[in-house]
Amino acid sequence: MELWQIWLIVALLFFVIEILTTGVAVICFSFGALASMIVALCGGNITLQVILFAVVSLLSLIFLRPVLVKLFYKKGKKEVKTNVDALIGRIGVVSETIDFAKNQGRVAVDGDDWKAVSQDDSVIEKGEKVEIVKIESIIVTVKRAVK
Repeated sequence: MELWQIWLIVALLFFVIEILTTGVAVICFSFGALASMIVALCGGNITLQVILFAVVSLLSLIFLRPVLVKLFYKKGKKEVKTNVDALIGRIGVVSETIDFAKNQGRVAVDGDDWKAVSQDDSVIEKGEKVEIVKIESIIVTVKRAVK
């Protein structure tokens, strides 16, 4: 087996590993292997091939990887809020009058009942619609919903 064939196999292996992982790093080694394969096809010695593999791989990691990460992982993707962070901005209904002075208040949101306080410490009556503005531990901070 000739050296260029070995470099091609190495490049393909790195490419397959990149497909199976996330991070856009292993593909840079594939580019280094392809550059070394070209040198091997042109008759360059093994020392030159190994040096070129290292240099091209390193340069790809430094300059090409950030571009690829932006291209494949950031473009057009909105951050999806999950768990309790997804509640921020949601509208709920006061299930127990919110009164900071009496240390009481609950809000129903999507079938769950949360302990609640008002953002400005005002009293919000049962049945009013509120918007969740913050969550700390198991307590939601709310404000009156815009009508």
